[in-house]
Amino acid sequence: MGYVAIAPDLASHQGGTARYSDSAQVTAILGQTPAEQHVEVLNSGVRYLQGLASVQRDRIGVMGYCFGGGMTWRLATRNPELKAAVPHYGPNPPIEDVPKIKAAVLAIYGALDTRINAGIPAVRDAMQKAGVTHEIVVYPNADHAFFNDTGARYRADAAKAAWERTLSWYQKYLKS
Repeated sequence: MGYVAIAPDLASHQGGTARYSDSAQVTAILGQTPAEQHVEVLNSGVRYLQGLASVQRDRIGVMGYCFGGGMTWRLATRNPELKAAVPHYGPNPPIEDVPKIKAAVLAIYGALDTRINAGIPAVRDAMQKAGVTHEIVVYPNADHAFFNDTGARYRADAAKAAWERTLSWYQKYLKS
């Protein structure tokens, strides 16, 4: 697709995800780590990408799912160099930080995910007030984790549509 991508291991400060046989242990580690520490790891990844000869330094995008979607929001509030951010069903960042977002945000949700979706009105209002370029898409009949093709909530139609929309967003904000 013409993109360079990395997937930082946010459990690296505890030996890395591969060290643990139980994914619940990794989830616990991630939850116990301050968000700012995760954001610093992600910003290190951005700096790494920006140093690669094959990467356009001023065309960096970020995306994530679930916890990673929340980290995508957080990184967007802390890195003004990002051009595009696509959080998939991630919890909102602190609303007071939304005006710091400089990236164009495509936020993707499943209509059945009432817990995460409860935050949509607040983040939408905050982005509108701050003048953040954004689009919020809610896929009907899709729940949290609808993109995960190994889980019971997987929705192939919504996942395919969300992926195509993500690529279009990146085309518009990263390649043009």
